[in-house]
Amino acid sequence: MLSERDGAEMIVAEQKPLEEIRKLIAPYDRVLLLGCGTCVTVCFAGGEKEVGVLAAALRMAERIDGRDVMVSELTIHRQCEPEFVGEVRDKLGDAQAVLSLGCGVGVQAVAAALPGVRVLPGLNTKFMGETVEPGFWREACLGCGNCVLDLTGGICPIARCSKSLLNGPCGGSEGGRCEISKDVECAWQLIYDRLSQLGRLDLMEEIIPLKDWSTAHAGGPRKIVRPDLAKLT
Repeated sequence: MLSERDGAEMIVAEQKPLEEIRKLIAPYDRVLLLGCGTCVTVCFAGGEKEVGVLAAALRMAERIDGRDVMVSELTIHRQCEPEFVGEVRDKLGDAQAVLSLGCGVGVQAVAAALPGVRVLPGLNTKFMGETVEPGFWREACLGCGNCVLDLTGGICPIARCSKSLLNGPCGGSEGGRCEISKDVECAWQLIYDRLSQLGRLDLMEEIIPLKDWSTAHAGGPRKIVRPDLAKLT
């Protein structure tokens, strides 16, 4: 089991409120609380430590209400990969449900591996982001499938601009701030400043074509198939 809190880019999630989680597990008296040792460990939402704290809180709350609920604990390296999810099947025991502290992808992967067991989400998956400083994560990528970071100084206009403008800025920004809130930086001001530092303001003159959103979720659930890797398994 890994609980390393290193790395800067990840899927960022936050734990659901305790009372909401208690409602999720209310029909069951034997629950496996499952943590994930990568992304949600880094953002302090679902690693081994969070599993232990939540398990203790659930046991205490249920005991106060007179319910005898058995909460077992397990943290695996990644909930999104079959090779690690197999460990859950081996240690499931007589648990009636799994409360996953993984991201939405992890919840689905565990559910697919345990077709006869209810798998419940203990986290709300928020975004793909980066660590700005301890305790501060910021959305950085939407996974649109057609990256233009080479033209924007490494700053994503799709995720960082409130309007996802590919040829900005709009007329609403003022003083380097977005019109939606003074707390939101104008992505295109950041892009301009970065390109200026790089001596590549000429890139601001390039017109980025209209985005083909079929490479994003508008084309349905996406997949990548690598036949060269499949042959190795």
